[in-house]
Amino acid sequence: MARGTSRSRAASHPGTSKPTPRSERRPLRVLARLLAMLCAFAFMVAFAVVLAKLTLQPSPASEALTHTNLHPGRSLRAYLDQPELRDAVRQIGGNLLLGVPFGILVPVLAPRTRGILRVLLLTATVMLLVEFAQGALVRGRAFDIDDVILNTTGALIGYLLLGRRLSRAVHAKERRS
Repeated sequence: MARGTSRSRAASHPGTSKPTPRSERRPLRVLARLLAMLCAFAFMVAFAVVLAKLTLQPSPASEALTHTNLHPGRSLRAYLDQPELRDAVRQIGGNLLLGVPFGILVPVLAPRTRGILRVLLLTATVMLLVEFAQGALVRGRAFDIDDVILNTTGALIGYLLLGRRLSRAVHAKERRS
């Protein structure tokens, strides 16, 4: 059988060998894709506002506790050594949760970033920039490599749980019938 003959018949108008125009099949798909991209963009903007508010505002209450950490695991050990488990959960869980939207939204907004390594590299880069800004510009805040690691791990979780599937659904290549 010649290549493409069964496909052209399946995608044709009944009783003719003329293929169905793509414009007849695509409007709803394009509209759904556009709506998904708009929602993802709105969520990403909201996330950026929350991220900035949480990380780039001074924290006078914790000023005495702030210290730059360039050694992976040092802050995590300090969190876990705290007498209140609630404080450790808040610190570790909060940093994990800050990364989750990256893993979900980045592959939807930028399909070329789809893929586990690309999402992780982009998240790590953005979070490094946030940490550098915190350490350099904000009184009562410091650079902490463990925050970058936890944020990037959160992005991994978001990507594996929802981001990969959502991105594939929004940016699915149109199947030829």
